[in-house]
Amino acid sequence: MRVRTLSAGVIVLNRAAGSCLFLVLRAYRYWDFPKGLVEPHEDPLTAARREVREETGIERLEFRWGDAHRETEPYGRGKVARYYLAETTQTRVALTVSAERGRPEHHEYRWAPLEEALDLLAPRVQAVLQWAAGVTGCAARPD
Repeated sequence: MRVRTLSAGVIVLNRAAGSCLFLVLRAYRYWDFPKGLVEPHEDPLTAARREVREETGIERLEFRWGDAHRETEPYGRGKVARYYLAETTQTRVALTVSAERGRPEHHEYRWAPLEEALDLLAPRVQAVLQWAAGVTGCAARPD
């Protein structure tokens, strides 16, 4: 039986000026939400909060939907990413330097509206964002 590797992260939402903006991060050519490996004996939600703080400097997160989460389909070598939902009023992002790498883990960030975020993300992450948009009331409205 293959052991699953679990990453945990947060879909960070900011409702600036009455619109929904999602924080997406770019590492090389790949866009994703803040996330990272769950350390041994660490709760996934605690890991998700830690990863947001380490990767973006954002500490003020409100988990309005509790521990509601969605996981990706397995990818790579059985890795699964679990994403929680949180809102923040904090818009300043600091792409902090990773002690392990000696440089930031990400090259760029954006506060993106739903459609832009969907265009940037890979299909397995798009599915998670679609779920989040529905749960948070940020889903695109039919004309």
